Amino acid sequence: MIHERIKMLREQYNYSQADLAKKLGIARTSVLAWENETSVPSMKHIIEMSKLFRVTTDYLLEVDTKRTICLDGLSDEEINLICAMLNYFDKH
Repeated sequence: MIHERIKMLREQYNYSQADLAKKLGIARTSVLAWENETSVPSMKHIIEMSKLFRVTTDYLLEVDTKRTICLDGLSDEEINLICAMLNYFDKH
């Protein structure tokens, strides 16, 4: 469910509910409501979170279970570092 994905990604990025709310320009209570399943984020906020967490909207909405990382906006050096880390983890 989307509430679980939001909470999981928020915690992986070490964001508090207030941190995520600030980044999205909303009240902390909105994030709380999403995570408690009392409301759902608008499409605008789903898209913003997918960019913030560098995942697809399909992953966030649990249409797709495969997690991908968006590398848009990163330099070649940063992409090379990420690829090197992925290769390291594949070997171990």
